[in-house]
Amino acid sequence: MAATLTYQYSVRDKTGKIVSGKLDADSQAAVAAKLKQMGYAPISISKTKVGMKTEINIPGFGKKVKLKDLAVMSRQFATMINSGLSMLRALTILSEQTENKELARVLTEVSKDVETGVALSSSLSKFPAVFPPLMVNMCRAGEVGGFLDSVLLQIAENYEAEVKLRGKVKAAMTYPVVVFVMAILAVVGMLLFIVPTFAAMFDGLGGELPAPTKILVLLSQLLKVGAPFILVALIAAAFVWRKVKRTDRVRNVVDPLKLKIPVFGLLFQKIALARFARNLGTMMHSGVPILQSLEIVSDTTGNVVLARAIRDVQDSVRNGETLAGPLANHPVFPPMVVQMLSVGEDTGALDTMLHKIAEFYDQDVEATTESLTALIEPLMIAVLGGIIGSMIIALYMPIFKVFDLIE
Repeated sequence: MAATLTYQYSVRDKTGKIVSGKLDADSQAAVAAKLKQMGYAPISISKTKVGMKTEINIPGFGKKVKLKDLAVMSRQFATMINSGLSMLRALTILSEQTENKELARVLTEVSKDVETGVALSSSLSKFPAVFPPLMVNMCRAGEVGGFLDSVLLQIAENYEAEVKLRGKVKAAMTYPVVVFVMAILAVVGMLLFIVPTFAAMFDGLGGELPAPTKILVLLSQLLKVGAPFILVALIAAAFVWRKVKRTDRVRNVVDPLKLKIPVFGLLFQKIALARFARNLGTMMHSGVPILQSLEIVSDTTGNVVLARAIRDVQDSVRNGETLAGPLANHPVFPPMVVQMLSVGEDTGALDTMLHKIAEFYDQDVEATTESLTALIEPLMIAVLGGIIGSMIIALYMPIFKVFDLIE
């Protein structure tokens, strides 16, 4: 961890506002030159020593760039570009004002690349963990066509819609998950602390315990012995699952099963269809070539079943055939989607039709999640009450016979 040198600067922008910050450079003169290129008037530049200063990043627990951060950044970036600010200055402002440290670090690197003459899309492609291929290719199309600001607005709208959709699903699933966790904690607490107390009392009474009580006491004894092993196994399983859940072998098994789950399978299908239509429509509207758009969209649907169908469509288009034709062979695409895409191809308004499909499924997912929430709430309460109630009855069954045991 060798000491590094940076420069602390204070400048005045075109509006007269004083701005302060830090910049890495070879010399004080280089800092002044960079600041002047960015449209600032340097006031003071001083060398700052940053020794033995490092960030500790634990693998898997580092600061991540969320979709919401990209949506906010894209909208602010588009607004500044549309207002006449240079790209370099806009990137500098974004890196200074974003709250996400990882995004600020990456934007600083992108700003340095752009300053040396590298295209924005080329610089973004160096950070695939932060900027998805959809964003990179749309920016490339905007650079070629000269409408980068409008492309950035489309990216922002796309990500905002995706964030809104995820938020609705998470909000609908929060209550059942909380109730389920509470039920697990209540059962474990009773088995570890309450049942042993009753078991000691039952031993003092003598006599034969009812079968439900025997099962409960046996579960309590097993849990007391195996609790540490179960906890370690759960942590290990969670860690392994996090590593393998995105591998092709696991997804080829899990993704088809997700679509077959009663009630929830239909919800997963609608979410994937909404994401497919929104991403493909946005990319085509931005001028990204159709084959390249399909290649990227197949990796962003979140489900292998849809990805396979989209690759069939890609092969069809590559051979000069229609876009909607192969989709009819895949049950995951409803007839309505196939027909709307066919009409969009015939009328030359495919991107508009895709956006209408995405809007329809966004509303459908919202309605489905609301109805699921209304259905799940009473069911979860009944399940929680049934589990706790049955355990209490099993504990008190021997007490009902206490007088018989005394006689």
